[in-house]
Amino acid sequence: MAWKSRTRSLQVFDTELSADTVEWCPVPSSHDILACGTYQLQREGGEEDATPTRTGRLYLFEFKREGPMSPPLTELQRMDTAAILDLKWCHVPVSEKALLGMAAATGELQLYTLSGSQEGGRSLQALSSLEVGAERLALSLDWSTGRKDSSDVRVVCSDSAGCVSVLSLAEGALMALSQWKAHDFEAWISAFSYWDTQLVYSGGDDCKLKGWDLRVGPSSPTFTSKRHSMGVCSIHSNPHREHILATGSYDEQILLWDGRNMRQPLSENHVGGGVWRLKWHPAHQHLLLAACMHNDFHILHCQQALEGSEGACPVVASYILHNSLAYGADWSNVSLEDPAPCSPPATEPKESRTESGGHLRIQYESPTASFDTSLEDDAGRYIPEGTAAPSPTPAAVSALNPDGDAPSMSCLLASCSFYDHMLHVWRWDWTPDEAQQES
Repeated sequence: MAWKSRTRSLQVFDTELSADTVEWCPVPSSHDILACGTYQLQREGGEEDATPTRTGRLYLFEFKREGPMSPPLTELQRMDTAAILDLKWCHVPVSEKALLGMAAATGELQLYTLSGSQEGGRSLQALSSLEVGAERLALSLDWSTGRKDSSDVRVVCSDSAGCVSVLSLAEGALMALSQWKAHDFEAWISAFSYWDTQLVYSGGDDCKLKGWDLRVGPSSPTFTSKRHSMGVCSIHSNPHREHILATGSYDEQILLWDGRNMRQPLSENHVGGGVWRLKWHPAHQHLLLAACMHNDFHILHCQQALEGSEGACPVVASYILHNSLAYGADWSNVSLEDPAPCSPPATEPKESRTESGGHLRIQYESPTASFDTSLEDDAGRYIPEGTAAPSPTPAAVSALNPDGDAPSMSCLLASCSFYDHMLHVWRWDWTPDEAQQES
């Protein structure tokens, strides 16, 4: 069976400062909450040799589907902070509240709780912070709770001095458990194995991917891989498949690994652009979202690779509407059960921009040759509907189903880009080709 794959923008929001991280809340009571972080480098008086200052802003949004005339995102809160390098929600509630971790340019790991008011609104409240080191930037963080296990809530953080820190959370306060020098230069990324949270992975600007077993201490890594030819900047453990790990690098490669054999990757995928973030789908074990800095955002279908087939994972969807470095991306747990609306062919110009209520609507006729990408106009119609989308390559879609179960699916995602300071909320529809079904 052939499949149609389509990405459609729902809303575009100007974050004013350079946007580099977006995260949907994974806690069931707050699936509609989205956080976005920004990073702005400023030099005093514009002098090249002046000491730079790094400022940021943390945004909190609520997603609602109230009708075609209403933008789905509502801004709940904005908070000026130090520059933000990474955001991650804890996958489980802590003391019955959703918890957001932030890696800041001050070298701090900061925690915020999502609290509700008597009026029904929600906002973030500062809970705890801990400096992982002086004169360094906290670059990434990950929670040990990826498989929704609340028995051991810990955080791993990497920094610009090449160090990795593991912290615990006791009575709402962060406490350092261990810290060690992991990489020669910046440690861009650190992550837990969600299946064995005593295992930690790290990647650095020294082009090395390393594993660490916290039970034996960080005196030496369990493995060191030099398979990536440039800095390793993204790692994500698959929460649905034990031993499966995805890594990305400035070398424009996504590698899939079986953690029991780190000498040879299961799959090598050239996606173009440095791979800054990787996210496995929260429910479908074979779908991997990639933010590819200079080459937009892509969704890979990894089923064949995880089942032992050789070759690259097919790209089944691309989102190409950002105009700057593709940095932040995340899947939402919000269900989009309603089919996407249809409309007559658009007659408006190919590109136009209007501003309304703090968000931007863009009408854009996609130049992509492989996937149909469109945006919504102010009447809630998608543009262009009248243009037939070229199908992805047969290798990408023939006989593929997201997990071999549902006949179709629709996903809600968010992404952000750096220099144009834009946050996009979009949907991906994956449906059978009706024409082929009829024939």
